[in-house]
Amino acid sequence: MTATRTLDDLLDAMTLEEQVSLLSGEDFWSLPAIERLGIGKLRVSDGPNGARGGGGLLGGVKATAFPVGISLGASWNVDLLYEVGAALAEDTKSKNAHMLLAPTVNIQRSVTNGRNFECYSEDPMLTAELAVGYIKGLQENGISATIKHFAGNESEVERTTMSSVIDERSLREVYLIPFEWAVKKAGTKGVMTAYNKVNGTYASEHNWLITDVLRCEWGFEGLVMSDWFGSHSTAPTVNAGLDLEMPGPTRDRGEKLIVAVEEGEVSRDTIRARVRAILSIMEWTGALDDQRAFEERAEDRPEHRALIRRAGAEGTVLLKNNGALPIAPGKRIAVIGPNAKVAQIMGGGSSQLNPHYRVSPWQGLVDALGEESLTYAPGCSNSRFQPLLETELKVEFFANRELSGPVEYSETLEAAETFWLGSVAGGKVAANHFAARLTGTFVPEHSGTHLAGIASAGLARVYVNGKLIADAWTNWTKGRTFFEEGCDEVVGEVLLEAGQPAEITIEFATKDHSVLGVSAFRMGIGLPLGDAQIAQAAEVAASADVALVFIGRNGEWDTEGSDLPDIALPGRQNDLVNAVARANPNVVVVLQTGGPVEMPWINEVAGVIQAWYPGQEAGNAIADVLLGKAEPGGRLPQTFPVRWSDNPAFSQDPIVYPGLDGRVEYREGVFTGHRHYDRHGIKPLFPFGFGLSYTEFSYGSVSVNTERFESEGIVTVGLDVTNTGVRKGSTVLQLYVGAENAPVARPKAELKAFCKVMLEPGACRRIQLDLDARAFSYFDVERHAWIVAPGTYRWTLATDAVSIIEAASISRSTRLELQP
Repeated sequence: MTATRTLDDLLDAMTLEEQVSLLSGEDFWSLPAIERLGIGKLRVSDGPNGARGGGGLLGGVKATAFPVGISLGASWNVDLLYEVGAALAEDTKSKNAHMLLAPTVNIQRSVTNGRNFECYSEDPMLTAELAVGYIKGLQENGISATIKHFAGNESEVERTTMSSVIDERSLREVYLIPFEWAVKKAGTKGVMTAYNKVNGTYASEHNWLITDVLRCEWGFEGLVMSDWFGSHSTAPTVNAGLDLEMPGPTRDRGEKLIVAVEEGEVSRDTIRARVRAILSIMEWTGALDDQRAFEERAEDRPEHRALIRRAGAEGTVLLKNNGALPIAPGKRIAVIGPNAKVAQIMGGGSSQLNPHYRVSPWQGLVDALGEESLTYAPGCSNSRFQPLLETELKVEFFANRELSGPVEYSETLEAAETFWLGSVAGGKVAANHFAARLTGTFVPEHSGTHLAGIASAGLARVYVNGKLIADAWTNWTKGRTFFEEGCDEVVGEVLLEAGQPAEITIEFATKDHSVLGVSAFRMGIGLPLGDAQIAQAAEVAASADVALVFIGRNGEWDTEGSDLPDIALPGRQNDLVNAVARANPNVVVVLQTGGPVEMPWINEVAGVIQAWYPGQEAGNAIADVLLGKAEPGGRLPQTFPVRWSDNPAFSQDPIVYPGLDGRVEYREGVFTGHRHYDRHGIKPLFPFGFGLSYTEFSYGSVSVNTERFESEGIVTVGLDVTNTGVRKGSTVLQLYVGAENAPVARPKAELKAFCKVMLEPGACRRIQLDLDARAFSYFDVERHAWIVAPGTYRWTLATDAVSIIEAASISRSTRLELQP
């Protein structure tokens, strides 16, 4: 913007209609330009593990797939998060966007949350500090962050209507901390409101959250936008402080908002304030004067490849190692399991993208060792749905829901899965009122009874060789697919002969939507695996020196829009591990999941690593750790319970989880994550912060400076850390604080500071961890302040939530009160 044209000048020059036009999207990813005043388009792109750009959830311009949130959370490395944010800024620019819809910082309240993979941690402090690094990386490189989802979106069950019932103290001490840190420490330019209600009011029209807390208390001066279709009103959202309704075309604003202004429901000053927030972000990002022709580029940068590979290894957690890892040279290796030859690089939902490439664990090992030292067996499946039909499909569109009349448009798909969003069929049909017929072929590799399945947001049915096999049309029922707009998969059987092409016909028609404007389907067909395949895997394992079993979940399970039924491994994967372990005692399990899983076989295997979904370099990063080329640098950002029922959100009362009659009550209060296990004396399978190394460390005597504790609430803890092993490696120092005899119920230990230390063999470093007054405080709702009460506080220096290096108590005699 020129020096002579201020934001006030623009606001004064704009008509009410022009001002209102900027308060909602023009389309799915951008705001309208105002050519009369030379105002360009503000464009946004989905994140947080990549910048997808303006394409749909499938296909589109290729983008860089970085590790998902929980993988980055497992790194415990703020500097790494900065690097990833900076790289994502470059990728966002390649998609001609100005804001990235990221990071996701909701707390991992439940181990079954479908979006658990997208979030950093169960702990508010770890989440907050990592988010600060990520946001600074983005914004110091010219791209605005949009931290999300504000607030209380810790489940995908009925998420667009559910009311999260959370007391204010728990909100302040747990769920709002990452957002507060993002504003106060990182200066985030954008905030996205959640779909859900918070204590009965939609987050998008929550005056207390948006105006009282975010803007007035924390001093936020940026842009507040709705999640997509997450706005439900006109005047209430605008008056509460929601600047931008997304996506467009508008449903709640536009002419409705103009009428609300004319009728006095919304003041012109309020409109001006909302528009100013948007213009200020456009000025900061350069969108205000961005008149470039829209172009999206696929930039596959070598430095991004290297960063992803390093970040993937740094987030990989070594959970168990009885000497099996790293794998010594010259070993014969059996590569087994459903995730061995499939690159599980990301979760499902709005964060998914079309990656430049995918490296599977098999390919990573082949590249490192050569195929001659490897053998392979799939063993079993872990799919939620039938194997995706990947073949060329001709698609014919009709401008009605009856598949009648002329074909309005034709195109082809490479696989039987698509989202139709925004413009459909080149605009030849209405996006909410059309039908499509898809035709192609499937050539079975083996003879037998195949299963064909279809899931759809809309009506759908599948014919094989002219016979109706799977019907999700006649009695369509809403289920847990496609952001809760789709039905569960409907499956039918068909007998097919190996090598004989089968004709596949899929018919689809739109139906009225509940909340989101999604039309989509996914069709799969395959021959189920059984006992023979598990037996074959055991035979392959028996002939090898070491057996690597690649199991877990995938983006069908770990996905936005659907929580998990439990945390047992899907399918027959436990049977597979047991069979392989009986055949070969030197078994290493490589888990890829978006969160904890139960491990009934843990005592039967020699090693376990948790590799999450580490982005497009997945196989290379995993191979680097297995072969000792990289340190398993991860520490658990979420407690792994022995069983699902140990988790803090588990309850016999459904109102606690998954919710009842539109309400989900956070009755555990501030006792989330590791605090819950401490409170109830529940021994986890692996504690929060846990992770093994390929090297060893010693810790020197601890020094504590409490000179300013009484006056200012400040404490400093220092110690020497030495790598006493023969390999370069890392450790994470974690400082916990607990209040003894507190005036309110408080956790025994809360993470308040941490530091990741990477050292060469024999190297020593002095580490200092600082605690301020907030580290010792609780939120007093009646006094509306953070309180450091007189009394005794116990600090614990540890390498995980239960492995203590040193602990001691300190006391203060006076009360300290801090403003929020």
